[in-house]
Amino acid sequence: MRIWPGSFTLRQWIEKSWKYKLALLLLLAAGLFLCAVLSLCIGSTSLSVPQAFKAVQTGDIAAADYRILVYVRFPRTLAAMLSGIALAVSGVLIQAVLNNALAGPNIIGVNAGAGFAALLAAALFPAMPDLIPAGAFLGALLTGLLIFLLAVRTGAGRLTIVLAGVAVSSILSAGIDAVTLLDPDLAVGASNFMIGGFSGISLKKVFPAGWYILIGLLLALPAGNELNVLSLGEDIARSLGMRVTLVRLFLLAVASVLAGAAVSFSGLLGFVGLLIPHIARRLTGNDNRLLLPSAGMMGGIFVLLCDVFSRVVFAPYELPVGIVMSFLGGPFFLFLLLRTKRRRIHDGMA
Repeated sequence: MRIWPGSFTLRQWIEKSWKYKLALLLLLAAGLFLCAVLSLCIGSTSLSVPQAFKAVQTGDIAAADYRILVYVRFPRTLAAMLSGIALAVSGVLIQAVLNNALAGPNIIGVNAGAGFAALLAAALFPAMPDLIPAGAFLGALLTGLLIFLLAVRTGAGRLTIVLAGVAVSSILSAGIDAVTLLDPDLAVGASNFMIGGFSGISLKKVFPAGWYILIGLLLALPAGNELNVLSLGEDIARSLGMRVTLVRLFLLAVASVLAGAAVSFSGLLGFVGLLIPHIARRLTGNDNRLLLPSAGMMGGIFVLLCDVFSRVVFAPYELPVGIVMSFLGGPFFLFLLLRTKRRRIHDGMA
């Protein structure tokens, strides 16, 4: 697409114009704020913005509006926003590290690894809930390392890596089933955890994992230059002095921190880390310095909107947000698979 005859393409203008980049970031930040306000106000009991503001301003603990906002809506809104940001940024990092547009935290088994380790930590140390985010991070990291080593050692193709991730995810899902079967106390919330959602979330669950997400974002967002260099290819990256394997392992660890922390309180939410990076690239181009913050904010917006939709579509009953995401992400993943297959056929004929 060209802006006017003889001009450079829209994608080139996007990548060169700092005004566009600044406007896009401000627009996404405003959208994230508005979606957070929408999440605070809309639900089985809807509140207007003036009502919500008045309830917070008065601080009357006995008031129903105040209790709804502070003890129900605020933890849920914060959890949805943080998990969306974390999973989207994790998806950008994983796709760059594996050089695979089909990769994502849930596709290659990172989410399942985090979920298995989180449930295992909850079963072994029920009196130490702060260990759950750490366990989720460790499970995500080990799973990511396994897939990364498979990609490096075998030189496996893109579709092979995805299929290997699906196989690993199936094994870990069986591990989750085994843990919940052996510990009946965990079985009560296991089904909600497997689907993913924010029903009954509390600040006590969000805050420990929130620190992991904050640390992960502080490490991930400045890594745009390194991701840009990696995208040029290993040989060029090494010629520029980059220690490619070390950088990839570090970024994979950061992606595992983000995905594991999000899974520890949101459950096995699917397709955020796959869907959002692709949509963000349509707006930002391939400059990872802009892609990382843009994808993060778009991930927060996406999860917040899905959560609001899940609350109101069958009100007063609630549809788990993970189901909504699967309905949206499943067809998108099939589209990516078919497009990749067509490209391989076209390249072979060429």
